[in-house]
Amino acid sequence: MRLDLSADVADLTAAIVDIESVSGNEKELADAVEAALRALPHLTVERVGENVIARTGLGRAERVVLAGHLDTVPLNGNLPSRVEGDRLYGCGTTDMKSGVAVALKLAATVTEPTRDVTYLFYECEEIEAERNGLRRLAASRPELLAGDFAVLMEPTAALIEGGCQGTIRVEVAARGERAHSARAWMGSNAIHKAAEILDVLRSYEPTRPVVDGLEYREGLNAVFVRGGVAGNVIPDECVVTVNYRFAPDKTLDEAEAYLRTLFAGFDVTVTDGSPAARPGLTHPAAAAFVAATGAEVRAKLGWTDVARFSELGVPAVNYGPGEPTLAHTKDEFVEIPLIADCERRMRAWLTA
Repeated sequence: MRLDLSADVADLTAAIVDIESVSGNEKELADAVEAALRALPHLTVERVGENVIARTGLGRAERVVLAGHLDTVPLNGNLPSRVEGDRLYGCGTTDMKSGVAVALKLAATVTEPTRDVTYLFYECEEIEAERNGLRRLAASRPELLAGDFAVLMEPTAALIEGGCQGTIRVEVAARGERAHSARAWMGSNAIHKAAEILDVLRSYEPTRPVVDGLEYREGLNAVFVRGGVAGNVIPDECVVTVNYRFAPDKTLDEAEAYLRTLFAGFDVTVTDGSPAARPGLTHPAAAAFVAATGAEVRAKLGWTDVARFSELGVPAVNYGPGEPTLAHTKDEFVEIPLIADCERRMRAWLTA
């Protein structure tokens, strides 16, 4: 399918939405994006897998990166797209094909930006991290992600969300000793001991660290419980999986150390983790973005790929037209006026 980058940005969004691109099936959309960008003489375009990278080369003093993922979660009876009033419905409308449309529209029409721009459209954001296109590019072609500042077009309802929280999951294990349930006193019930783990979680009061002027809200929660052997056996192990969402005032190592202290006396095993990202709003390029767009700024309460840019030393923010609370829902939609608003504000920034 051909993408018409001269179309209104809302119509362009609908066209992108109607190209199904569930994670792992981005090829058709990536082909369409690549073809549309290669038709623009002011851009140099490169394809790496299902990732498409287009760059200006004007020799400007700064380079900024506009990034968006092409994939969506699985369909839920929500294609093709449809318009009802000021709302465009369909899978990926908010997360984040409306943001992709804004970036493509800017790529086509801002031919003489005041800062060089890298437009990055990547695969597999919605699934396991090992397949994430941005992560793979960071490992294999980091020069393609280089810049002074990055904007990830994640849904933010046209607000700027600085940085992101980190996340770490651990398994906290209570140990006991098996026995026949008719002679329970001869063993030690690990499930009962796990109550101490749950007591820690119940008594936890979320902290609200302020980082670079933005207030984050941490969270510590049990997300799985595993235990039990048989209906007549006292269990010798009970494992509680705990997810900790931490503010960017901690590194991933510090978050792990905090959990090990919190659950001292229990076996703690890290199963996965991703670092937080500081807002980076003090960087001149970030400050210029905030000033030019005039958008409200708040903390990102969740994890996004801005953390990958942060690891590369590139300050980044989240900014896009979609409403984040609608992401992944059956009735996902984007407010059409917000798409145009984001395009207008970002155009003002790139041409200021």
